[in-house]
Amino acid sequence: MSFKPKFCFIIPVYDHSKNLFGLVEELAKKNFHIFLVDDGSHDDCKKIMMQLDLEIKGLTLKSHALNLGKGAAIKTGLKEAKKSGYSHAIQIDADGQHNIEDISRFIAEVDKQPNALISGFPTFDKTVPKLRYYSRYATHFWVWVNTLSKDIKDSMCGFRIYPVNQSCLLLSKQKIGDRMEFDTEFMVRWHWTGNPIIQIQTRVTYPKDGISHFRVFRDNLLISWMHVKLFFGMLRRFLILLNKKF
Repeated sequence: MSFKPKFCFIIPVYDHSKNLFGLVEELAKKNFHIFLVDDGSHDDCKKIMMQLDLEIKGLTLKSHALNLGKGAAIKTGLKEAKKSGYSHAIQIDADGQHNIEDISRFIAEVDKQPNALISGFPTFDKTVPKLRYYSRYATHFWVWVNTLSKDIKDSMCGFRIYPVNQSCLLLSKQKIGDRMEFDTEFMVRWHWTGNPIIQIQTRVTYPKDGISHFRVFRDNLLISWMHVKLFFGMLRRFLILLNKKF
């Protein structure tokens, strides 16, 4: 009997009240269970999530009492997905920047390689903030150094499909950051395990009224420290990674 994946959505939310309702309504049409993770949002956004919890069939609302970070919210969603028996979790950001029409393309790759991490490789239009666009290249460079490869085209896109069991296993074995560093650190550590990665080109648009929770000093410090940790982790694995490369 062939393996049949069981999908769910994970949406980490921190004060994304503007686009959230419409996004969840669209995703609900896919008939996959939705794990909405409130990462300590304020009252106006909490009310929207509570309303969604009441109105949307097949939605589970999980809440953090305090803002713990995007990574922490994804970890909570993955734990809930595993507990509920889902094989694959589709992460999508709450601010409306991801092209949900591409979900079917991502899912088609799961059928080919169910153990692969499927991740978006973004193409940007002119709505992308220039500073954020060019600053991505610093992370690209360090990811290439820390994997001794260019296998990972982009590690920062929050549009992904996680194989749930393998992802939870990695999280149980490795301490991975809870905030904006999560997406990149998870992907590098996933690459180190030898598990496959598939990246799919997808359009990313920044809404005019979109909300960014990136804190320049704090998050750049966290990301810099993450790259340092990964660099020394790469040195410990240097011969293994080099052998894999050649």
